[in-house]
This record gives sequence, structure tokens and C-alpha cells, in this order.
Amino acid sequence: MTDDMLLVDVEDGIATLTMNRPDKRNAMCDELLHAIDGFFRAPPEEVKAVVLTGTAGHYCSGLDLSEHKSRDAEGTMRHSRGWHEVMDRIQYGGLPVVSAMFGAVIGGGLELATSTHVRIAEPSTIFQLPEGRRGIYVGGGASVRVGRILGADRMVEMMLTGRKYGAEDGYVLGLTHYSVGEGEALNMAQDLARKIARNAPLSNYVMIHALSRIEDMDKAGGLFTESLCAALTQTSPDAIEGLAAFLEKRAPSFGA
Repeated sequence: MTDDMLLVDVEDGIATLTMNRPDKRNAMCDELLHAIDGFFRAPPEEVKAVVLTGTAGHYCSGLDLSEHKSRDAEGTMRHSRGWHEVMDRIQYGGLPVVSAMFGAVIGGGLELATSTHVRIAEPSTIFQLPEGRRGIYVGGGASVRVGRILGADRMVEMMLTGRKYGAEDGYVLGLTHYSVGEGEALNMAQDLARKIARNAPLSNYVMIHALSRIEDMDKAGGLFTESLCAALTQTSPDAIEGLAAFLEKRAPSFGA
């Protein structure tokens, strides 16, 4: 059952993960979350980049409230922290992840999307954080990930009013990096994933890990961390290969 909720296709080093709960607008339940977590805990060795998408016209409509379980304060906190662990594993697992979005990117779906590194939105995309209208508060990381994109002021307004943003507004605000035509997100996501996968694995890994953490640092700490990252990558065998390929006017062949 869990396997059916998350379809995994691996081709040429690119894994396409499709959330598959079409009758629920791909709403997130524990089984689907565990399936996503399971992939990122132990991805196939040949995978160099990941595309994450939905089916039946929707990316992910958030937490499946029809399967909501009554929890006390401790249980709710632990459930929220479990979401944080999964979102962190996506963001910091070392694999670049590209989201191909359309339809609902709502609540937990937006939290999921903003844990990925590149986001592409079709015209049907709707970004929303409706938790305030349901008497609750976000628990899957939106306070940090969406808040850093929008800023606290705009996020407060978004949550208080339940405001919906479309693909174009989402592009302007930074919720998506690309705004594309209908039916174009998945192909573009796979093309970008293939392009990213051709980078040196070490430099991809360092970019994924370093940049968001540098954002948390003071200026001096950030600059020192940058120097460490430069030293690590620029003295690697892939850096030598990259320079040689540039000088010889050929495509580089980076190692695993």
C-alpha cells in the first residue's frame, strides 16, 4: 500500500518520485511521509538527483485531515518534530531535489516543496497556508522555510487571511524559481535534474549543506565557512578534472 502511494522511477541516475493519492489531492498521511522518508534514508546508489511531483493535477494538498489523530500536547510536538526530521532529510540528504508543482501546494505540501532545492510551478499551482482558518498552526517547518522566503511580515498576513498565491505571484515572492506553461513542469524538472547531476557530486553536496547554514551565521562565521568549502572543493580530484575540461574545451567527467 505504501509503495503505491509513492511511485519511484529511476532512469539515468535521476529518480522521479510521484506522490500517488489522486483521490486525496496527494494529501500527506503518515504512510506517504514514511515512504518519502524511506527513499531519502537509503536512495539507490546510482541516483544523483531527484524529481518530486504529484499526480492527477496536484502536487500535495497538505496533511490529510480525514486521517487526523487526536494527540495530546506531547504527542503533537513529537509528530511535528517527526515532520521536521523528514524535511531535513530531504533538504540535507545530499541529493539535489527538484519539485515539479501544479494544483495544490498547500499547508504541508508547501512545507514539503520548500524543503526541496529547485521549484517549478505550472499555472494551476496554488500556494496556501490555511492552518489559521482551522484553528491550528503550521508544524512541518513552514515557520522557518516559508518564513525565510517570504519574511515574517508577509507570512503573518498569508496565515491570518488564508491568502492564496498563484504561480506568477509565487515566482515573484520566491516560492517557486520557475513559472512555466501547463504540462511543462515535469519535463523541465527532469531536464534540470539531469543538468545538476552532471555537476561534481562534492560541490553539489557542499552547496546543499553550506548555503542555508551560512544564512544562519554572522558575517565573519559565514565568510570563514565559505573559505572552508572553497578549500574542500577546489582541492578535490573533480576540481582538477573540471579545470582540465575547461582548458581542453570538453565536457568534464566527474567521479562518483
